[in-house]
Amino acid sequence: MSLLGVDVGTTGVKAVVFNADGVILGSGYREYPLLYPGPAGWVELDSEQVWQATKDAIRQAVAQAGNRDPVEALAISSMGETAVPLDADGNPLMNAIANLDTRAVAQAQRLEQTLGQHRVFALTGHPVHPMYSVPKLMWLKEERPSLFARLWKFLCAQDFSAFRLGIKDPAIDWSLASRTMGFDVVRKVWCSEVLQAAGLSENLWAKPLPAGEAIGTIDPKVADELGLPRTVVIATGGHDQPCGCLGAGVVKEGVAMDAIGTVDCITVAFAQPVLTEAMRRNNFCCYPHVAEDLYVTVTWSWTGGILLRWYRDTFATEEKSVAERMGVDVYDLIVAQASKTPTNLFVLPHFTPTTGTPWMDTQSKGVIAGLTLNTTRGELVRALLEGINYEMRLNLELLKEAGIAVREIRAIGGGARSRFWLRLKANMFGVPVVALQVTEAACFGAALLAGKAVGKWATVGDAAQALVQVREVFEPDETERRLYDERFALYRELYPTLRAWLHKVSGLSR
Repeated sequence: MSLLGVDVGTTGVKAVVFNADGVILGSGYREYPLLYPGPAGWVELDSEQVWQATKDAIRQAVAQAGNRDPVEALAISSMGETAVPLDADGNPLMNAIANLDTRAVAQAQRLEQTLGQHRVFALTGHPVHPMYSVPKLMWLKEERPSLFARLWKFLCAQDFSAFRLGIKDPAIDWSLASRTMGFDVVRKVWCSEVLQAAGLSENLWAKPLPAGEAIGTIDPKVADELGLPRTVVIATGGHDQPCGCLGAGVVKEGVAMDAIGTVDCITVAFAQPVLTEAMRRNNFCCYPHVAEDLYVTVTWSWTGGILLRWYRDTFATEEKSVAERMGVDVYDLIVAQASKTPTNLFVLPHFTPTTGTPWMDTQSKGVIAGLTLNTTRGELVRALLEGINYEMRLNLELLKEAGIAVREIRAIGGGARSRFWLRLKANMFGVPVVALQVTEAACFGAALLAGKAVGKWATVGDAAQALVQVREVFEPDETERRLYDERFALYRELYPTLRAWLHKVSGLSR
């Protein structure tokens, strides 16, 4: 028996086939572009492009795996918040509104005025913000009424992918449903109080179910197209961060996962929902884990690896040419240039339409401070990585102040392949950072959920602890840690000092 885990992300999709012992048999990856179709803050994805990329990635993974161990079940991990409106025939009415999109500011503000931040957080475990799916659907109803009149379902990436694979009664797991900001995280049902205040029916969403539950079998035509058996069972997957936690073995308190991808995201697991004012004030969410009887909180910066992509596309023309000529990864060449010691540059990584936690600011902008005529490209590369990590350390410090301390971090995602980046994180965070044998843990977590659906194991938590293997542990270097402690104190002043000025910059006309 083999299991297929699929991870549909913000800018690309991965598919990995694992055997029952967690060994990779085949993998595939495809990218797709973010679209910027309108005013500032609008970000979309072509759901047909995403679906085609998903099929291509699955087909590649299955072809690599061969026929020696046919796939028995699959599950999908996906980005949160992004959703696509479908008509009664299951066709997209427009592009998917991406998680980075902030067009629904007015709708979010009105929902906050109606219910209040405290009430919404107490019910949904999420602070009111325009990135979530509920304000996005409110925008659709108000700004595109003729389109809304034809709406059948507003599906997130996981349930849309499963729908295309053959599940005609769409289902969504509790973790991803929570990322709509319309799900009751304690009762684990759609939150009627929030949806009524938003003027939305719960029938517009997929059916919420626990992660790792069988929801049907693959459509035979799709199976043939992808090279899969027609008997493949489809299971509910989960939000990419909890799926990554599961695949990294983060199924107990005190251990966190750092998913280093397009977005840099640290997720921490705990046993009971924590819906305190300290959590709400810092925009820390609280929602069900995909592992049994656990909750998670998520802290993130939208500018993780995407900041290196910006550097690649803006400054690294020569490195791209060399990488193509040598057949190597351009990011390896870029990171190899990074200076070897902590810099005196400070990068505020607010390069996207909205920041992540703790600020959730839709008007902030990126800053590179401390430049001189002697600044080198190597210093700039390191400073970009430092800026991402300073922002994540800020989140860890605030979580600790809220009563959630982290003693170990397990790294996953594309960035986890870089020993330089992991060592930098250990020195900047002051805790051990663990590299795993499986770096694409979100796919592994999804595969574990698929295995549960077909009875391979009773609990995914036990399966993860048995199968997840450590590759290397990076302990903090005390000398560098002290240097970063000093610099972090300055970094904490950067955004509060510049906030009002950055908001004025945001208001400038073009």
